[in-house]
Amino acid sequence: MPRPATASLQVFSSPDEVAMAAAELFASTVIAAVAARGLARAAISGGSTPKAMFALLADPAHNFLATIPWSSLQLFWVDERCVPPTDKDSNFRMTDEAMLSKVPLPPANIHRMEGELDPAIAAARYESEIRNTFKLEGAETPTFDLVFLGMGDDGHTASLFPHTEGLDNLSNIVIANHVPQKDTWRITLTKPVINNGREVAFLIEGAAKAEILAKVLLGAYAPETTPSQLIRPASGKVSFLLDSAAASKLPEPKVAGPDGAAIGTLELS
Repeated sequence: MPRPATASLQVFSSPDEVAMAAAELFASTVIAAVAARGLARAAISGGSTPKAMFALLADPAHNFLATIPWSSLQLFWVDERCVPPTDKDSNFRMTDEAMLSKVPLPPANIHRMEGELDPAIAAARYESEIRNTFKLEGAETPTFDLVFLGMGDDGHTASLFPHTEGLDNLSNIVIANHVPQKDTWRITLTKPVINNGREVAFLIEGAAKAEILAKVLLGAYAPETTPSQLIRPASGKVSFLLDSAAASKLPEPKVAGPDGAAIGTLELS
């Protein structure tokens, strides 16, 4: 049986508003984590919404650049394509161009997945990197302060694709997951690691995601076909930052937030 959880929904009128809300969540979570524990650890994803968020975080016109304690942030990736960091499809390259090259984040605090290596070697090296950085012992699972996720139109999240072996991995922190439907390999954090995050948030936009999002949140629990349903954090709460197009097939939230977002919750059982 899946772990019960509450999905917190925030629905915005446009993708730009989703990106701003994501930037505000990133900043507030990092600031709070540094205040509480002296450092913050975030795992980020690729995609158009994160790219817009990264651009906002690096834009001097906003206060994120000045207020985020960059030197106390350790930045990781949720997943990566098996390509070099200079490749146009690299999640690292996108993040570097949109944000890393423009913010005072120390290079030693940037922990990229080495997509140019053999997938199994890259996964093992990244698991070792996380274990060393978090100072884990034995079978301990890392606790990220923030995990940002996307969702594909097939219901995948991270690089946990439908009907792939990685869905069932409960023992590793990082795996190389073969994706037959794309004839490729991906490197990804596993379900237990994502679900151990203190704050776990999906960023989803566009009408093309409306039907699968409704299936994930309202449909029968079938994570082999809709892997995003695997995300049931230990905290009991998972956030969804959505634009109105992506949320069009969900029950309409009834509460208006101070930033104009419609706010609602769904019980996931």
